[in-house]
Amino acid sequence: MHVVTLDSDTDFDGWRQAARALAMNDVKPADVSWRVKGAAPDLFDDQADTQLPEVPKGAFSVPASFMELAESAILHNDPNRFALLYRLLWRLRTNHDLMEIATDPDVAQANALARAVRRDVHKMHAFVRFREVGREREARYVAWFEPEHHIVERAAPFFARRFADMPWSILTPELCAHWDGSRVSFTPGVSKAEAPSEDRLEEVWLRYYASIFNPARLKVKAMEKEMPKKYWQNLPEAKLIQPLIAAASRRTSSMIAEAGTEPHKPQKRVEETAMSRKPKAHAPAAETSRDVEATDLETLREEAASCRACPLWKDATQTVFGEGPAHAPLMLVGEQPGDKEDLAGHPFVGPAGQMLDRALEEAGIDRSKVYVTNAVKHFKFVPRGKIRLHQKPNTPEIKACRQWYERELAAVRPALVVAMGATAAQAVFGKITQVTKNRGHVADLPDGPKAMVTVHPSYLLRLPDADAKAREYERFVEDLKIAAAAIRRAHAA
Repeated sequence: MHVVTLDSDTDFDGWRQAARALAMNDVKPADVSWRVKGAAPDLFDDQADTQLPEVPKGAFSVPASFMELAESAILHNDPNRFALLYRLLWRLRTNHDLMEIATDPDVAQANALARAVRRDVHKMHAFVRFREVGREREARYVAWFEPEHHIVERAAPFFARRFADMPWSILTPELCAHWDGSRVSFTPGVSKAEAPSEDRLEEVWLRYYASIFNPARLKVKAMEKEMPKKYWQNLPEAKLIQPLIAAASRRTSSMIAEAGTEPHKPQKRVEETAMSRKPKAHAPAAETSRDVEATDLETLREEAASCRACPLWKDATQTVFGEGPAHAPLMLVGEQPGDKEDLAGHPFVGPAGQMLDRALEEAGIDRSKVYVTNAVKHFKFVPRGKIRLHQKPNTPEIKACRQWYERELAAVRPALVVAMGATAAQAVFGKITQVTKNRGHVADLPDGPKAMVTVHPSYLLRLPDADAKAREYERFVEDLKIAAAAIRRAHAA
């Protein structure tokens, strides 16, 4: 009897290495016992061979479909999964088309395990609810989830991609995943008592959920199929479901009895209380930023607070205006405020801002002497559960907000403007400008200071590969060093 001890429940590489050595030495499945490190010893362990046999020369191949199936099935919590997969591997040596026989008991069982794992991953993606811990720069989002199978490592990259600009942790009884804005790390599992039970956004989320619940389209069985009751205990909105179902019939009757409503009329782009996009009567139309009326930043900030030049103000918490010295030599322009910036009312205070601070320091630039702003001053997002998912501003929104950038430029009069990302480049140069083609090159703006383009710090946060992230970060720092040198030359001139 051979005993194979794997490092963990998800040690696929360990299983593959052992299975290959055993199969190539013609060790039958019945003569192999599989276990995970830390498991209780078997009665016959003293008589078992725990050393893998040497791998003889030669090789045999298995279909790619088997490897894909095995990588998923091995994440199931069935303790017999390792033996099942080795039995399939053993049989594939003499029947290469075995995976095509869906009715084969071993193939069917392995497929069932893989389906259960994929379903569990999907449920984790759908039913994780983050809660905010801390505020502003110290804020972190923490969720509790109890997967059926060993899927945390498989499911975590999805959250890193979707919520790249916010630090989060997903706590589970077996394994916890953490995202710091640059990489996902894992720590041992914890108890539910360590997860937050509520946060300040809970009431907002519940009001939103109740408002989008449509009683006329209610199908209880379909809803419970998609949202099984076993997940309700960790869903804040679950306490609303039964009252909303109970009131659905009455609410539907009321909706039918109510008179029809007129469709919403298109909103005027400029409201009476808002700043008009037209130039003031006493000022000539601005052809360049030099022609833009130079107003002090405090006045501009107050005017921008009531800007209604595009629809983004409706959902945003507030206008996030630029900040920094009134006559800073360097102006950094980003894309738009993110979730953190929208709540705090200050630009670049989230994970991207923290990365920018680090890069500025390495480039020898004092952020306290830099004016930092965004091309678009309102947060654009779509709700995804309790999360507000960032959306890229479109060209009309960039154009609607450009007046504020122009007036900031006229007030600050920096020696150099650095546009970070494509949206910022479009605002600074007044046209679509490719970042990869133009980054790092200092150019003259037609109407005043010099300008250059680089990437946005959030781009670095989204890079999934650690080597690429480190490489691009160094390039970003080099771009900032070019900016610092350009300012020194401007001062020396």
